[in-house]
Formats: sequence, C-alpha cells, structure tokens
Amino acid sequence: MSTPIFKRTVVTEISKYLHSDDIVVIHGARQVGKTSILMYLQDQLESAGERVYYIDLEDSRFVSTLDKGVDEFVTYLGEQGFDLSMFKKSGKKLFVLIDEIQYLANPSSFLKLLADHHRYLKAIVSGSSSFEMKSKFKDSLVGRTVNFEIYPLSFREFLLFRNIPFVPAERYTEKKTAELKSLFSEFAMYGGYPKIVLTPEVSMKERYLQQIIDTYIRKDIRDLAEIKDVSKFNRLLEVLASQSGNLLNVSELSVTCLLSRETVERYLFLLEQTYIVRLVRPYSRNLRSELTKTPKIFFYDTGLMQMLWLKQLLREVLGSVFETSIFAELIKTQGADNVFYWRTQDKKEIDFILRSGKDIIPIEAKLSFPRNIPTGILTWKDTFGVEDALVVGLNGTSGEVGFIYPWQLPE
Repeated sequence: MSTPIFKRTVVTEISKYLHSDDIVVIHGARQVGKTSILMYLQDQLESAGERVYYIDLEDSRFVSTLDKGVDEFVTYLGEQGFDLSMFKKSGKKLFVLIDEIQYLANPSSFLKLLADHHRYLKAIVSGSSSFEMKSKFKDSLVGRTVNFEIYPLSFREFLLFRNIPFVPAERYTEKKTAELKSLFSEFAMYGGYPKIVLTPEVSMKERYLQQIIDTYIRKDIRDLAEIKDVSKFNRLLEVLASQSGNLLNVSELSVTCLLSRETVERYLFLLEQTYIVRLVRPYSRNLRSELTKTPKIFFYDTGLMQMLWLKQLLREVLGSVFETSIFAELIKTQGADNVFYWRTQDKKEIDFILRSGKDIIPIEAKLSFPRNIPTGILTWKDTFGVEDALVVGLNGTSGEVGFIYPWQLPE
C-alpha cells in the first residue's frame, strides 16, 4: 500500500505562485519531504486539468540530457508526446517539476534560458544543498525565482501526519491537554523527519535516522568539503550535537576535535548550508553588535541531534532536547532569520527573541513550568519597558499569564 501524500503547510504559499512566471525553487535538507511536496503539487495540478512532467535528477540519464542545454530538453519533451506548439499558441503552461536541480552543471543558465525563451514551460525545482545551489545559482536568476525553505515537520504537521485532530484554541480540556503533552514529548524525542514520524517502532526510527546520518550528512558534506580526516569531522558532529542550545566556542571545538580554527569554521558553514545546524545570533538594537557577539548553536532536528550525540533515541525528554524542539518550531513558522537569543553582560539570558513583524517577543523554554517568571524575562521587561513575554513549557501547569504550551506558540 502506498504512503499517502500529506499537504504540508508551505504548499498553500507555494500554490500562490503556480500560475506566475516565477521559477519556484524548493530547498532544504535531504529526506525532509521535498519530493513529496512536488508529488502533491503534481496531483493538485493534474486534478485541475494541467499537464505536468516530473524529472528526478538522481537519475544521471536526465542530468546528461539537461546538461546539454535547453534546446535538447525541449526536443526531449516533444519526444515524450507533448505538443509544445499547442502550449505556445494557447497560453497554457506545461509544468516541469525537476527534483535535485543541484546535480546540473549549470542550473542557473538552464533555468534562465527556460524562463526567458520558453515561457510556456513553468519550472518548479527542488534542491538539497543550499551551498551547492548558491554556488551554482548566479545573479542572472535575480527576479526570476521565488524561494521556499523546507524543514522537518512542525508539530502541527506531525499531528496531521498522524491523523490527530487539532484546532488552535486558547484552552483545551484536561484530556486533550494530556494527549497533546504526550504527543509533543514523542515529537521532541524523535524529531520531525516525515519517515521517522510515520514509523511506529523506535528501533526502526533509530535505524532510519542513522541512515540519514551515514548516507546524507556524512557523505554529502564530506564530498562538498573534500574532508580527508573523516573521524575528526564525525567527532565535531558529536560534540556539536551535545551542545545544541549552547554558546558556540570555536576555539574549544578546535582543541577538542584536533582541527584548526579555520577548518572548524568551514565545517560549520557547510553544516549550516546543508540545513543540519543553525547559528542563532544575539538580539541587539545595534546591528554591529548583533553581528559580532557569540552565536548559539542549534540543530534543526532533535532526533538527528540525539542519534549523533547519544547514538540512540531517549525515552524521555531532556531539557536541551526540549529547548531545541522549541527552536525548531519557531524557525518553521517564523523563519530562521527572525529568531535570536538575548544575554546580558552579567549572564541574564532569554532563550529566544522572536521578531514577528514589528513585534519583538521574548520566549523562555522550560521543560517544566517554573513557579515564577524567570529572571531573564524580568530583566528584559525592566530594560525595554515592555510587558509581553512568553514562557513555553511542557510539564506542570501553565498557571501564569504568558505561560503557554508548545502548540500555543505564535504562528
């Protein structure tokens, strides 16, 4: 029986651009569901009577054809039975879905010529490495693309994939709250990769996560960075996973992993560009200060984080895992560029500062709700003279104003 294709949240936004002249570019880590999104869009378009052709560039035969240029590709489409002259005359579009566009030698030139000279072909493409795509996508595509980053599932998408009803509300019954607590614990422990969410057995989840680590993270990044000493790179991954949510200390990492500072910084850059980790900058009203202070390191996925760190998935949620899960929720709904942290010289700290439009919202993540408002939040209120702040927790009761559960975070 085939796995059902679920509608990811981002599809609603992508759908707005299906009939524009823009090239739609979908990018994110491997195995987060980009191909499934293309499949969903294909079904949606075909149901509406549109003609669609899907190409997976994991198949090197397609790479060879497309690398020969747009004219060769147009000839190939004609050989597949598409009457391209009809599309030109009618004004209708042939939707071309291209998976793993980064495998082309020069995707930028290919897509530019497609957009400029074959407007009846609507390109929707995916790519797995921001680094490769940025290095291959040239300025010639500026103004021709609209980009969407795909992450592992959010908690609301997790509930959708598990066929569990959820309607946002200010309060829930005790029964529903208990159910959501249990489900969020599971979500935080195992992460949001679609295949992991849909796999019931923990031992199988661990095996699949290990395959992602071995096949994609270590192989992809090793190839991108031309890593010669794989054991040191693996050690760096393990150390970073143990420090998710901590301040980044490059010098300490350099000593611990027996790597030069420059090499550590290069590996960190590649890990960011391949959607494994994110460096979160401190919030400051002074941009210079914001760009120079020490960042924090976070993993995008808690299941991956635990497998790299502990070589297994835990059966209870640790504080660092919960904090990482809240980070992941925020970037999925708000965008990675809108999430910061705050720390004073005397080490008073707030886990996350969320920039949402004109609003700046401090958010403290506590596995168990505290009895009182955290000191960092009180300091923030005194410093900036604002009252709005959130404490997101899981265990205990959200009694105070502004104390919320993870599923009540701003959308």
